[in-house]
Amino acid sequence: MKAIPLPRRTARLRLTALYGGLFLACGAVLLAVSYLLAEEAIAPGGKVNETAFGQIRIPPGFMTVRGAPALSAAQLSDLKLALGKEITTSDLRQVLTDAPIALGIVTVVALALGWLAAGRVLRPLTVITAAARRISASNLNERLALPGPDDELKALGDTLDELFGRLEASFEAQRDFVANASHELRTPLTRERAIVQVALDDPGTTAQAWRGVAAEVLAANAEQESLIEALLALASSQGGLDQHEIVDLAAVTDEILLAARPDAARQGLSLDTVTRQAPLLGDRLLAGRLVANLIGNAVRHNLDGGHVEVTTGTRDGRAVLAVANTGPAIPPEAVGDLFQPFCRHDGRRVRRDSGHGLGLSIVRAIAAAHGAEITASARHGGGLSMQVTFPAMPPG
Repeated sequence: MKAIPLPRRTARLRLTALYGGLFLACGAVLLAVSYLLAEEAIAPGGKVNETAFGQIRIPPGFMTVRGAPALSAAQLSDLKLALGKEITTSDLRQVLTDAPIALGIVTVVALALGWLAAGRVLRPLTVITAAARRISASNLNERLALPGPDDELKALGDTLDELFGRLEASFEAQRDFVANASHELRTPLTRERAIVQVALDDPGTTAQAWRGVAAEVLAANAEQESLIEALLALASSQGGLDQHEIVDLAAVTDEILLAARPDAARQGLSLDTVTRQAPLLGDRLLAGRLVANLIGNAVRHNLDGGHVEVTTGTRDGRAVLAVANTGPAIPPEAVGDLFQPFCRHDGRRVRRDSGHGLGLSIVRAIAAAHGAEITASARHGGGLSMQVTFPAMPPG
């Protein structure tokens, strides 16, 4: 015999069962309380209310039988009590018989009303589910825009709209990043191919000329290698931390400053450094890359004869790195563009002589992986001031 399939346990069905169960339980409690109150009123303490039934007046001759002697007062009192017990038992039995039937009928009606009420309450969830199924990577611009009162379901719809907005921005950034990275990688390859092709097409190319071609190809190859390393650093930073160790930000900064001084000296820059001990919990290699990118950015985008200020220390138990530099004037509203890959603050692509435009993107990714906060602001007179605040060291 084939088993009858059970209905799917939807939220509407569960809510209906919950409404019906609560109504049935409350009705049963109300019925029990009503029965006890009625019983106590009719027969307090398990005895018939003799006072109430003793006040019943029987008309003269109503209880006499032809030819029989009249009932005495005592017999009449006993008869009243017997009648009272019978009436009490009959009434309570009637309550126990009729009340559950009425409760069952009303429970069925309550289940039907609960089914309708649950459907009305869950209707916004149906709209949210249908819209969420329609929205995909190709139409993330669609929003729920859920109408109705400002309740929990409206808050859920607004939260999902915000999530879809962040997803749309993330997909757009990913597409732009892939397109820009492809362009950046294709440019040196195209230049290498053109250099080699010109040398091959010229039958008079000498060995010295081939050496020059090889040098240019090697330079383009080094450029590609640098870009690939930057892309890998960005990807690994966005993937989070693989290990945690105690890192002294001051020691890491001193190492980076030692390597950056020759480039700063060639541009006539002065380095003002104050490095105090600043322990943090994180990845030493990624922390070093963050410091190197900030200092390298400050040195590269500077003015001849300018200066760079680098300080490390702790504030409220949190390691802090601050880097400030002179340089071109930057509009305050354009500071956020500096963290976009392959872009300058004016929205254009970076020049070949100013790096790949990934330095601050890597800084932001490494800071996010460490749970650090970045504060960037344009300096009066030109240049940039940046501060990275790492989380406090955990106890022990």
